[in-house]
Amino acid sequence: MTQSPGRFRAALLIGWIALGAAGLVYAQVKDIPTWAALPVLAAFLAEYPFYLLPGFPELRQRLTGKTLPLFLVFSALLPYLICYLPSGQFHWISVVRLIALALALSLWYLVLPVAIFTDLAFLALIAFVLIGKYFDLIYPAPYPGLKISILGHIGLIHMSVLVLLLVRRVPETGFGFLPSRREWRIGALHYLAFLPLAALLALPLKAVHWAGPAPLWKTAGTLLAWLLVVGLFEEFLARGVLQQWIEDWTWNRNAALWLTSAVFGLVHLWFTGGGRTFPNWRWALIAGVLGWFCGHARNQAGSIRAGVVTHALVVTTWRAFFV
Repeated sequence: MTQSPGRFRAALLIGWIALGAAGLVYAQVKDIPTWAALPVLAAFLAEYPFYLLPGFPELRQRLTGKTLPLFLVFSALLPYLICYLPSGQFHWISVVRLIALALALSLWYLVLPVAIFTDLAFLALIAFVLIGKYFDLIYPAPYPGLKISILGHIGLIHMSVLVLLLVRRVPETGFGFLPSRREWRIGALHYLAFLPLAALLALPLKAVHWAGPAPLWKTAGTLLAWLLVVGLFEEFLARGVLQQWIEDWTWNRNAALWLTSAVFGLVHLWFTGGGRTFPNWRWALIAGVLGWFCGHARNQAGSIRAGVVTHALVVTTWRAFFV
């Protein structure tokens, strides 16, 4: 992605328009009253520029040094304050939790030395926050049925990425929002290669059940969400960070690919969606195999965006036709 401030402003404006329109439509479809919908929508619009920033190296470099901890604290608090001050659901303990997380992430490599243990502990902290549902208590539903803890997850993404890129100085991973034509081709080919193997694993294990096809708008939304948010973050951590670290530690690219794929699979033991229970060995096995294909796509393309394409296409296919 071109890194000029002009491109950032254009992406910001387009994103604000799209998010604003989507939020208003969602509120209308779900019969959410305006007084409840507007603060939530404003909070997501406030989070969006923070999330967008890491994809523009020229701009994120301006946050190096002592600026970063203060920036991360501000970026963690602003969406929360916009959302909960107007509704009267503001709680100081939530503010403390957000500040604690932002400082823990931003000061990690400023206080601790760069070493295998501290690197793995940093990734473990991120996993603990996600698996432990850290944001559920911080972001209670401002209106019945309106769960917005995802706002905290998005904040965790931009904070983690900025720390790893600016403070830990991980090698360039290809973190960005627009895969190139080459990355699309490599990612799609790995997706097609994974499909028959996935069928041989998922169907006998009864890991999925036919339910589709899903509505087109829902399928498109899933693809965008995994290309631009969920899949991008998972591929950044797994393939852009952990796989590269293991490769550096072992001096063996193949070992790094296999070990990272195994770790990626084991993390999915905690996947309990759709009535599944821990430990979810079926999904751990399938996710481990998917991790190998995503990691191989990353190696071939020299960028995590190829793995993001593979990852997003697989999840979109699953969500479109199976449960």
